[in-house]
Amino acid sequence: MSEKTMESGGKGFLVLLLPISFLIVFLVSTWRFLLALVVLIIGFNIWQQYQWQQWCQRVNPVFHQLVRENQGKITPMDLALRGSFPGPTAKRYLDSKAAEFGASIVNAGETSEVYYFITASILGNILDSSEPVKQLSAQTVTTSARSLLAPPAPQAVEAEPEVELPPPTHQEVKQNLAKQLVFGSLIQSELAKRLNVYSSTVYKRRNDPDFPEWSRNRDPDGIAWTFSETTKEFFPVEE
Repeated sequence: MSEKTMESGGKGFLVLLLPISFLIVFLVSTWRFLLALVVLIIGFNIWQQYQWQQWCQRVNPVFHQLVRENQGKITPMDLALRGSFPGPTAKRYLDSKAAEFGASIVNAGETSEVYYFITASILGNILDSSEPVKQLSAQTVTTSARSLLAPPAPQAVEAEPEVELPPPTHQEVKQNLAKQLVFGSLIQSELAKRLNVYSSTVYKRRNDPDFPEWSRNRDPDGIAWTFSETTKEFFPVEE
């Protein structure tokens, strides 16, 4: 190795050694302040997280009420207007709830989103609102030849009998009504169980003009019920 090469290598080492030396001196003299700054930043983040959790606890009742009123569909605008707080805060809250409950998010526009939260009551309404499939009577096979020009004979559809279930005890009806009317209404399957009929029977009669009187005659407490097309639920008729 030549003398010139060794000299250039020594200068390069000094160039690297000087910044490292200054950095070590700086850390030794200021490590207490740096440690205090790190602790302060961590404590501030913990405090912000605590404040957010406390705020969410106060907003949860408003969120639950909107889920019941809107059948599980909420937008950041709905929550912001009901709670009187900024839109970005409402969106952050709904994003956290969507991740917690596995809600689906649908884009309704360039800047708006709709959050769908499915509850057991909403799912029951969706299932109960479907039309029950009627079973057709089996066609009898005939051996006689039929003219090709003759139209086929119409097949009569058997009407589904309204078979009533065994009536529950009065104490069970009282307990079930107190549990079911927590939100002031019943879904189709709950009302059918209370009236001791099939759910499809309630579905066929719910829009009849005499439905309140029909339900009163079958209700164990003589309560008349009416159907709401908006919420797909049944409410007791006020006397």
